[in-house]
Amino acid sequence: MSKARTSHFRTGFVHLALISYTIIALFPVFLTVINSFKDRASIFQSPMAPPNPSSFSLIGYDTVLAQGNFGLYFYNSGVVTVASIFFVLLFGAMAAFALSEYRFRGNWLIGLYMAIGIMIPIRLGTVAILQGMVATGLVNTKTALILVYTAQGIPLAIFILSEFMRTVSDDLKNAGRIDGLSEYAIFFRLVLPLVRPAMATVAVFTMIPIWNDLWFPLILAPSEATKTVTLGSQIFIGQFVTNWNAVLAALSLAILPIVTLYVIFSRQLIRGITAGAVK
Repeated sequence: MSKARTSHFRTGFVHLALISYTIIALFPVFLTVINSFKDRASIFQSPMAPPNPSSFSLIGYDTVLAQGNFGLYFYNSGVVTVASIFFVLLFGAMAAFALSEYRFRGNWLIGLYMAIGIMIPIRLGTVAILQGMVATGLVNTKTALILVYTAQGIPLAIFILSEFMRTVSDDLKNAGRIDGLSEYAIFFRLVLPLVRPAMATVAVFTMIPIWNDLWFPLILAPSEATKTVTLGSQIFIGQFVTNWNAVLAALSLAILPIVTLYVIFSRQLIRGITAGAVK
């Protein structure tokens, strides 16, 4: 009985901790969304209260749609995010397969070098990155952002995917080789379908920081034609006056795609994380 009570206590404590963390994580999002539907006075007078008939207002969304070119900003963010995730998954999976499948001199050293990319923030190399982009004429292009985000996401992709690929049956891969499949065919036709949950996990972990990033768009692509949605939201923030209705409305619109994609891939994400924990 004591063991059962201890188990229930631990389970309850874990659930309490998870619920508390969820509330803390979602509270800023909740405040942003509810205040985007209120007038300016109500935002400052009662920021915690949901909008009511007297405070409800769509002036923030009207301002965003009228003044900001947010259709273009969303398009730029979408192109950069999708392209970056594609290259991260492609190159990360290929590198992870090579490191997990083949044994060669320096294998562990290359793996360690890739792992260092997770520990060292890429922003420390901002000056060198900017100099390189200026030298190659890639400033104010979406290509510059895609290259940076791909380099940023590959280390984590290799770290996660290599662990999953080590669990793929050697018998399956050897059977493919006996049947005459090339290494590329084994990789694309046998291995990748078995690590789809891990690929979804990497995609989600890569997508969020790319979509929300302000640093590199501000430095590498600040022109009107290449602004992302996060950078575009800054047009409503002035030195002396800030249009909080428009800022909150823009941020609420920016949150929507991320939440939608997370809901779509949530099952794959949970499967990937759970499988990694079991393994």
